[in-house]
Amino acid sequence: MTANPEDIEAQIARNRAELASTIDELTDRLDPKAKANELVEKAKQVVKDAGTDPDTRPEDRNRARIIVGVGAAAAVGLLTALVRKI
Repeated sequence: MTANPEDIEAQIARNRAELASTIDELTDRLDPKAKANELVEKAKQVVKDAGTDPDTRPEDRNRARIIVGVGAAAAVGLLTALVRKI
């Protein structure tokens, strides 16, 4: 079956649009600034969950408190190691 030039051009246009869409999606997924903002928002949510937010489920609150506690312990350990090195 032979395609006419209009069909071929239409297929090429569709392929270009799909490729452009895929590239845009990959660019969004791999954007370091967007990833950093996403991590900041997650961290803020963990801190909020660890607090006294009445909408937080008890198991989420406990998990968040553990995460905040481990983070604080790691920060103290790092600070102690830096002070000893100086």
